Amino acid sequence: MATTDLVNNARARSLPLSGMLLVKLGRALQHGFNDALKPIELTPRHLQVLDELRQGPMSQQALADRVGADPTKLVGLLNELEGRSLVLRRRDPVDRRRHIVENSREGEARVDAALAAAAAVEDELLAALDHEQRAQLRELLVLAAESSGLGEPCADPTTDAAADEQDACDEP
Repeated sequence: MATTDLVNNARARSLPLSGMLLVKLGRALQHGFNDALKPIELTPRHLQVLDELRQGPMSQQALADRVGADPTKLVGLLNELEGRSLVLRRRDPVDRRRHIVENSREGEARVDAALAAAAAVEDELLAALDHEQRAQLRELLVLAAESSGLGEPCADPTTDAAADEQDACDEP
């Protein structure tokens, strides 16, 4: 049944749209993540970057594409993480104009603790769902994200092909 069908169905009109529920849950998760990550001295955005870097070293441009961040804003975030010895940046030996970013050992340890804290928040929010329902919810969310272009990065993390591939990411 399409969402437009739900709007026209009398019973369904008394229920919020799935998107509105996702927004509400997203806000609750955001607040929960903020609170849970404070003792670890990270924000959800820090966690997103550190978690993405677990894939291995990548260019700043590729990282910006993978986390959906404006490259100039990512530089500030990386400056914070580098200042706290959580990431390492170095010039690419092949192309000195590029910076390669990776997690430090401390960054890897911190992301492990942060992911555990975030998982606890998620567990609390989804407490009414059993293991099978959680797995199904995750599969459905992954499917929705991938079908809308949110599930896959726009660039290979080992290259700086983001500029070449950005047009493909913008296409519907």
